[in-house]
Parts: sequence; C-alpha cells; structure tokens
Amino acid sequence: MTSHFMLRRALLPLAIAALAGCSLAPTYERPQAPVASHWQAADAEGARAQALDWQTFIVDADLRRAVDTALSNNRSLRQALLDIEAARAQYRIQRADRLPSINANASGNRQRLPADLSQTGRSEVTSNYQVGLGLAEYEVDLFGRVRNLSEAALETYLATEEATRATQISLVAEVIQAYLTRDGALRRMALVEQTLDSRMASLELVSQRRAAGAATALDYQEAVGLAEQARAERESTERQLRQADNALVLLLGTPDAARLLPATPRDDLMVLQDIAPGTSSELIERRPDILASEHRLKARNADIGAARAAFFPRISLTGSVSSSSAELSGLFDGGSRAWSFAPTLSLPIFAGGRNRANLDLAEVRQDAAVADYEGTIQTAFREVADALAATDTLRREEAARQALAGSSEAAMALAKARYEGGVDDYLRYLDAQRSTFSNQTTLIQISTERQIALVDLFRSLGGGWGQTEPMAGIGAE
Repeated sequence: MTSHFMLRRALLPLAIAALAGCSLAPTYERPQAPVASHWQAADAEGARAQALDWQTFIVDADLRRAVDTALSNNRSLRQALLDIEAARAQYRIQRADRLPSINANASGNRQRLPADLSQTGRSEVTSNYQVGLGLAEYEVDLFGRVRNLSEAALETYLATEEATRATQISLVAEVIQAYLTRDGALRRMALVEQTLDSRMASLELVSQRRAAGAATALDYQEAVGLAEQARAERESTERQLRQADNALVLLLGTPDAARLLPATPRDDLMVLQDIAPGTSSELIERRPDILASEHRLKARNADIGAARAAFFPRISLTGSVSSSSAELSGLFDGGSRAWSFAPTLSLPIFAGGRNRANLDLAEVRQDAAVADYEGTIQTAFREVADALAATDTLRREEAARQALAGSSEAAMALAKARYEGGVDDYLRYLDAQRSTFSNQTTLIQISTERQIALVDLFRSLGGGWGQTEPMAGIGAE
C-alpha cells in the first residue's frame, strides 16, 4: 500500500509535466557580437546617453514643445503604434490555442411525425430540448508545438514593439535635427540681411567716391556685384528656411506648427552636454533595432520547436456534458444527464516530405535571423563610430572656424579703414568682405552640423528615450 502511494506520488509530477508539454526548440543562446568591445574614440567626456532623457538633452523650451507635439500627432508614428496593436492581437489569438475552449449550447426541436412513420401508427408531435457544455477540440501539447507557436507570436509582438520604439527615437531625433537646420537657416538669414545692409552702404560709399573721382568704374561694378550676390544669398536662404518649416510641419503633424517655432535664432545651444559613448555591450542591451532583431531570432528559434513537434503524435480531446428532455421543464430533472468524451490520437506517417521541409525552412530562417542580428549590431556599431568621429572632429573644427571668423571680421574692419583712408584700393576691401561672409557662413554651418552630429550620437546609442516607451508590455495579460 505504501509503495503504491509512493509510486503515485512519483508519477504525478511526470503526468503534470506531460500535460504541460515539453519544448523541442533549441536552447537559445545570444550570438557573440561581431564588434569590438569599445570604440576608438571612447574617451569622450560627458554624461552617459543611458543616463539622460531627451527632455534633459534639449534645453530650448520651444524645441521640447515641438517634440511633444510630434509624438502626439505624427502619422507615421501613429501607424507604428497601430502595428503594435495588431501584433498584440495576433499574439493573443495564438496564445488562446494553449487553453481549452469551452462552449455553452442550448437547442430545441419540435417536429410532427406522420402516421406511417410513427411507432404508434398515429401522427404525433415530438419535442426535444438540450442544454450543455462542450469542450471543443483541444490539443494536449505534449511536445510543445502550440507552446512554441505562441512563443513565436510573442517574440514577434515584442519585436514590433521595439521597432515602434525605434520609430519614436528616430522621430524625436528628426524633429531635433530639423529644428537645428531651421535655426541654422535663421542664423544665415540674419547674417545675409546684415551683410546686404553693409554692402548697400558700401555701394553708396563707392558711388559717392566715384562721383568725386576717387573710385573707378571697376570699383563701382564690383560693389554692385557684391550687393547683388547678397540679394541672391537672401533668396536662397529664404528658400531653405521655408523648406525647413515645411519639414517640421510634416514631422509635427499639425498645420499650425509655426506657433511652436521661433521667428528669430536662439542664442543658447539646444544641446545640453556632450555624451560619453560607453561600451558596445550597453549598445546591445538598449538599442531598439538590435533588441527587435534579437526578438525575431527568438521567434525563429521557437519555430524550430514547432516544426520538430510535427513529427510526433498529436492528441486532441473533445467532450461534452449535457441534459436532455422531451419537455422544457424537465431539462434538469434526474436521469436527464448525458456526457461524452472523445480523445483522438493522430500519428504522422506520410506527408510527402512536408514536415521535413518545414523543419529545414525553420532552420534556414533561424540562420538568416542570426545573420540579421549580427548585421544589425555591426551597422549600429558603425553608426556610433561615425557619430563619435563627427562630434570629435566637428568640435575642434568649430573652435577653429570661430577663431577664423573673428580674424576675418577684424581684417575686414582694417581693410575698410585703409580703403576709406586711401591707403589700399577697393579690391582688397572687397576680398576681405567676401572672406568674412564666407567664413561666417561656414561657422554657422559647422556649428549646426556639430549639434546634429551630437543628436546622431545620442540616437545611435539608443539611450535616454525612456519616456517615449510605446507600451508597458504584456506581462499582466
């Protein structure tokens, strides 16, 4: 008796495990990252990208409001969020197959039998009423086929969620970069207007000196050319400014985006601080496109388990419990109960090589997912390295351009004084004007590019975007 009891206790966990199902999917191991552990320029100073959020990264209040507006109204982001909902629903559909489906049913039937079909030899009216619960065909997942299909759907959903988070990150970065581009256009417009005023004043001076015989016709034509060049630059900058406005309207998703945009350039930088890149492992743990690729790899891994399970027997259960009576009032009387239980065993014998082909396909797709995962890591590593190189060199170039612009402006002032004093000719003053305008324009461009490069670095590191999470997840589902 005791041994029998102990045997039952020993077999009970096995029975539970059998009913719960085992998995034939390969044990998942994250592939080794095919990149170096650190970047070449990893000694950059500043806060870790992972420790910042975009609200802290942006100093300008108008830009923060613009980003908030884009996150609420951008149509591409809205579509990506709907893709999450679709993937979530698909996962819940697949997950439902892991649970039995129980249906309640009720039916009634009244019919008249003619005399020649009636057992009594007389026509009669018969009734039949039935209520009950039915278990639809439920697969006992002994080999984890249904479970692996559910896990594949879950990983696909999580991949979609990470892809949407990547879309959010890209949207925030695009808004910041478009805002910086517009700010650069505003700065160029202010410079062009100032330059045009200066050149018109210079043209007036040359005209007066020509009337007095102190300037030649060549001096006059050169002054006219510089003034017209400034007018052309103004129209070109105006075009760039309008196009930048149009880009921001599209990104923000609202026609009244102009109210969020300043009419004059800001004196303060929009970017708060420099960023330390950290290590490649931190990149792998946080960057959403890498996480999405890994989820897709896990899904392909689960597909192999489902394909392997197709070689093994499949057990399905069907049953019902009901109550039947010829009278509606007698449905729940004693003796009216009825039940049925119908297990089914299906063993694959010949399928024309379908199961083998499905397994081969699943394994090939897993290999492709591994290649995609490794390629995504390499692409991300290259993007970070490029952004680091850009921020490192542009920082030094901006400092040099700043010094050059200051030197050119001082040289132009000296050239103007020497021309007005009759020491030098007008051509040297013209060269100084051209050089000063070119250097100041280049300084604005490099300053804008440096900030855009810093945004690229922040985005490529995948850090600091925690408040733009698309959803909280499905753990409670």
